[in-house]
Amino acid sequence: MAKIDRTKPVLVTGATGYIAGWIVKELLDEGFTVHAAIRDVPNKDKRAHLDRIAQESKGVIKYFESDLLETNSYEDSMIDCELVIHTASPFFLDSKDPQKELIDPALEGTRNVLNSVNQTNSVKRIIITSSVAAIYGDSIESKKVAGGIFNETMWNETSSATMGEYAYSKTIAEKEAWKMCHGQDRWDMVAINPSFVIGPALNPVKDFESKKFMLQIGNGDMKYGVPDIMTGMVDVRDVANAHIRAGFDEKASGRYIISADSLTFLKMASYLLDRYGADYPIPTRNAPKFLVWLIAPFIGVKREFISRNVGFKVGFDNSKSIDELSMEYRTIADSASEFFQQFIDERFITS
Repeated sequence: MAKIDRTKPVLVTGATGYIAGWIVKELLDEGFTVHAAIRDVPNKDKRAHLDRIAQESKGVIKYFESDLLETNSYEDSMIDCELVIHTASPFFLDSKDPQKELIDPALEGTRNVLNSVNQTNSVKRIIITSSVAAIYGDSIESKKVAGGIFNETMWNETSSATMGEYAYSKTIAEKEAWKMCHGQDRWDMVAINPSFVIGPALNPVKDFESKKFMLQIGNGDMKYGVPDIMTGMVDVRDVANAHIRAGFDEKASGRYIISADSLTFLKMASYLLDRYGADYPIPTRNAPKFLVWLIAPFIGVKREFISRNVGFKVGFDNSKSIDELSMEYRTIADSASEFFQQFIDERFITS
């Protein structure tokens, strides 16, 4: 596998994103030069948090204008890079136009980035931000796997362009990346497949799905009960660290599930009750499945999703990440508390 020269710049696509921001921070703190590929470079407000991090670090950040749907958009940003970390891909659970907002950017964006890699002789390794959504589609599928535990050998075979659109976008994008990787022999690739990501954001003002979820836990939207959904969860800083470990570890290969624990929404909320329950309407019980199913269309959720995801146990085998990347995961209790406290400090949630 590729040995990466640590004196060379590292390209991070979608550098202003939730996960990408922590990747950039860790690289800058270690003294790397980061090529940050983003849209609308002149918008200094959008990248202010990265500029601040760069000023306080040993590293250097350089911005490059890029767009997932523009051919050759990433070639300039790849010059002299041996490592490319491709995080840029939209994440919406309530997309109005999934084909345009999710599927096309994920698939065509991956093609455009990797086509640029094929044109850039310096690049030796690609790290792709995928998801456990590319491993399974719905929680009910856990009934068909041993112990209800998903691992890196499995692929999502149930999501489609009309059901589970986000999961479908991640699945076809990662499959296309592996197809392009196997079509050449100059560079190698590693896929990072995180579960649901929580934890403090470097740019908390920006909207992202994890933020929406945590706000609903604390603003009263779920005070009468949460859906009985179990999912894997992991701290955003651990996800960022996994990308970097995979990038520079010559032995890293294939896919890595990055997940600290599997728990229900109610269990995650329980971690917040002792500290915040007196002042904020943290949910204390599950909502009945029939009620969630009944109101689903009115909150922008398909009833089929409720039928296939509420009330099932799921788990994820993270042993490969521990054995090969030496990952040490933060507890979800700590991650949830830090995340929630950030929203209190930013006054996104008020008592």
